[in-house]
Amino acid sequence: MENMTEKFAEFCQKLMYEDLPPEVIKRTKLLILDTVGIIIRARHDAESTSSLVSAINKLEMSNGSCQVFSDEKNYSPSAAALLNGTLAHSLDFDDTHAEASLHSSAPILAAALAAAEMNQSSGQELIAACVVGYEVQIRLGLAGGSSTHYKKGFHPSATCGIFGAAAAAGYLIGLDKDQYISAFGIALSQSAGSMQFLTDGAWTKRSHVGQAAQNGLSCAIMAGEGFKGPSQAFEGQWGYFHSYASGGNMDKAVDGLGKKFETLNLGVKPYPSCRYSHAAIDGIIELKKELGFSADDLDDVDIGLSETALNIIGYPLRDKQNPKSVVDGQFSMPFCAAVAVQSGGLKWDDYKNHLSNKDTLSLCSKIKVNPDMDAEECCPEYMSAKVKIVVKGKKHEKFIKIPKGEPENFMDDSEFISKFRSLTEPYLSNMRIDELTNLMLKIDQSNNINSIFEYSQIDR
Repeated sequence: MENMTEKFAEFCQKLMYEDLPPEVIKRTKLLILDTVGIIIRARHDAESTSSLVSAINKLEMSNGSCQVFSDEKNYSPSAAALLNGTLAHSLDFDDTHAEASLHSSAPILAAALAAAEMNQSSGQELIAACVVGYEVQIRLGLAGGSSTHYKKGFHPSATCGIFGAAAAAGYLIGLDKDQYISAFGIALSQSAGSMQFLTDGAWTKRSHVGQAAQNGLSCAIMAGEGFKGPSQAFEGQWGYFHSYASGGNMDKAVDGLGKKFETLNLGVKPYPSCRYSHAAIDGIIELKKELGFSADDLDDVDIGLSETALNIIGYPLRDKQNPKSVVDGQFSMPFCAAVAVQSGGLKWDDYKNHLSNKDTLSLCSKIKVNPDMDAEECCPEYMSAKVKIVVKGKKHEKFIKIPKGEPENFMDDSEFISKFRSLTEPYLSNMRIDELTNLMLKIDQSNNINSIFEYSQIDR
């Protein structure tokens, strides 16, 4: 497709808030609420936060006009995008698109918030900007093919995320079609994100999306100031699809663009772990409710997954059975399954409680993972899993095709609010949580989004 970059640029420039279906507007507001709750908790509890804030201070980027949730300082726009984006992904609790296998709000909302503060944008403008960013990022992921991308060692949330971030920020600063083309071209040279973090529990997965937000914002600003980027960022000889995705299927990127919104296909996580682990966690929870077993009753646990899932949360099995850090645990099917067996679910605080728990770690060593044809047939559209357990000599099996939080099995408003409350209640009073929740759910009525940050400050 010779003019894919141009089509994306036209879409970004022309989309108006008034063009958005009501369900897209409502979904985006819920996604924003969900992401803000994660940022607030991660600002205080993620072990990677202090070093990132310290680095930003040392780089003299903490004296600007933009804000970070639950942080009293003001930052440069670039630093605010980096920090909000990294925090949004630091718990691995943020929204996902199953087929594209990526996280969207972390890079896109973070860039949009910084641009919105710079331009004193309204809530409606913020919502439209996020949708523009979601559509660009997700469609790139769909067209590139997640399995091929992962096999090349790329993290699609970041490699696709910078283009979505540039699109969202560009919308708020008013880029025209040619400037959008330049912004995408500039972003092409900064698209990055390596899966090497899986080998040792490093924190770079978190900073990938923060840097995508930071760099996407910069790309949009540069283009808006007249800096020229190469055209054909996506379809060119050395463009995204030939360099990152081995060709891909570019038709998927523009199919129904502006009429069919992939934003509605974003899923939300009920558990703070890799999305590929969620179907199995759901299955264990259901089996526990049905059978009432304890860890001592289990003779065998076998989790069936797709090949893509196995390569991320299942292999090498010995390493996955012996997690050492939070990141290790988030990407370990045996650990997530062991916690679900022990506690009937998985919460953020379970990492500090179970990573050093001898009983949990002993159970990890007994949990096996294997390829499953039913899960494979559902991939990449669904991140399915099959749980096989033996309880007191009797076999039981549960196949979960669509994990909780996916569009077809979505969380209702009360579940979103409950998740937001559970994330923020250690630091915000009940009154402040209610105020912030109401403000976020009515953000489309705000003439200036800057005020939302003050409600996120600690008041306990």
